[in-house]
Amino acid sequence: MTRKEFSAGGVVYRKSADKTDVLLIARNDSKVWCLPKGKIEQGETHEAAALREIKEETGITGRIVKLLADIEYNFVSPVDGARVFKKVRFFLFEYESGSIVAQKEEVNDAAWLEIGKALKIMVYPSEIKIMQMAKREILQ
Repeated sequence: MTRKEFSAGGVVYRKSADKTDVLLIARNDSKVWCLPKGKIEQGETHEAAALREIKEETGITGRIVKLLADIEYNFVSPVDGARVFKKVRFFLFEYESGSIVAQKEEVNDAAWLEIGKALKIMVYPSEIKIMQMAKREILQ
């Protein structure tokens, strides 16, 4: 059995005088630091899904600056053993409001990290590439 899944998420950043922080979430007992993202619901746009998922997983809201890129990967679902082909669209967000509240059902932790530190602790190579793209956009 195979199926396709579509998700959306983003890199949320905030700048201060001396540094740029980005928002990451932790999964699997805080061993896997990654970008907030989630499934697109029926009738929802990629943009709306990304905004909703970031808010649900972290408590943070942001303003979409631009589309960054799509990534694709596949995996075997631990739930039903199906091969899942997944496509995730990532956007760059500028922080608007909210305080971090990690969604305990899906997320172990959420944190603002200096962008260089975030790149060092992120696990997934495709998401590291997204963060590198975001860094170029933010710091230009």
